[in-house]
Amino acid sequence: MHAKVVVVGSLNMDLVARAERLPRAGETLAGESFATVPGGKGANQAVAAARLGASVAMIGNVGDDAYGQQLRQALLDEQVDCRAVAVCSGVSSGLALIVVDASSQNAIVIIPGGNGQLQPQSVQAFDDLLLDAEVIICQLEVPSQTVAYTLERGRELGKTVILNPAPCTGPLPPSWYASIDYLIPNESEAQALTGLPVTDLASAEFAASHLRKRGVKNVIITLGAQGALFASAQGVQHFAAPTVQPVDTTAAGDTFVGGFAAALARGVEEDEAIAFGQRAAALSVTRAGAQPSIPYLGEVQP
Repeated sequence: MHAKVVVVGSLNMDLVARAERLPRAGETLAGESFATVPGGKGANQAVAAARLGASVAMIGNVGDDAYGQQLRQALLDEQVDCRAVAVCSGVSSGLALIVVDASSQNAIVIIPGGNGQLQPQSVQAFDDLLLDAEVIICQLEVPSQTVAYTLERGRELGKTVILNPAPCTGPLPPSWYASIDYLIPNESEAQALTGLPVTDLASAEFAASHLRKRGVKNVIITLGAQGALFASAQGVQHFAAPTVQPVDTTAAGDTFVGGFAAALARGVEEDEAIAFGQRAAALSVTRAGAQPSIPYLGEVQP
């Protein structure tokens, strides 16, 4: 299989509780529903890229448990190449405990499980997948040394390298920036990366310019209902968001990243690829769940 998009990242089982509101500290709150849904930022982005038109391979780990089997099967069902998805004995699969409130906001606790054991050697062992790729995607739910290796190797091979810096608690290592073609944070992640407030288009533009000064080629800050801001050597563009009625924002960012990567891998121009990713993400927030909410190519084409 020629994998045009390779995702190096996490696979989590999402344990999703819905409630009228998010609980306060120390509070026991009655919920409305519960579901187990395949997720994890890496796996979500792999599914999104696959559904939205790319040949995809995943490099990651699951635990030796029932959730791990389900996570792997969910990717196989989407025709994602899983030969580099290893089963780790003695640890759980990654888990995400998610509470979603009536206004579609969520609170999430991540247990890394097998994701925490993804090492640079895991990526080195499948260098053929990176060689075959057009686009390589990383996030921050696996060890930082593995992300660093993948970014650098992607740059060495001349691939298009995307980093979705999530979850993010502070600046990236300075050496990473030069290896990144597209850095794609949301508002809170852009704020954590720069230490600057990001609340509107003007502040997002200021943050993006700081990130570009650190050496990253292009920055796309996703701003939810305010759209997306794209900063490159050619200047800054704002892309308005499609108007939808949100049901669940889980995996909207992952859908954007996967859709954007799939479009780039097809040879689509940057601005068209951003708009395509936005349309896919807008559709995803009208549906519940992580991977179940991700649309297919035929639903997103204009």
